[in-house]
Amino acid sequence: MNRKQDQLEINKRNVMGFYDMMFNGCKPREAIETYVGDIYIQHNAEVADGKEAFITFFTQMAKEYPGKRVEFKRAIAEGNYVVLHCRQIWPGLPDYAGIDIFRLDDNGKVVEHWDVIQTVPDKIAHANGMF
Repeated sequence: MNRKQDQLEINKRNVMGFYDMMFNGCKPREAIETYVGDIYIQHNAEVADGKEAFITFFTQMAKEYPGKRVEFKRAIAEGNYVVLHCRQIWPGLPDYAGIDIFRLDDNGKVVEHWDVIQTVPDKIAHANGMF
């Protein structure tokens, strides 16, 4: 691999490590301290902006939904962006299919996040599945 490809792989590992620690490990503070840069810009309409707001939100989600988890289906990296295609499992709720977009700084640290999410329906109009 060349240097550019190496950095893309590092970026994917960092984003998946961040998401895994925060969501599956229920350690949002540690995820922020380990994987996030100087700032954290949030675009999800339900989560306030900034590092402390992220920690507060996901600490509460860990309490309300013990056993929640995410499964990574795809990771795509281009430049300073990583896109994850994920299945989210929330106990007591339908599963969700999500696309998360992360921007990283030049040091491979997460600094910005967008997402789109939808429930996984019981019936779909084709045999392809959502993942």
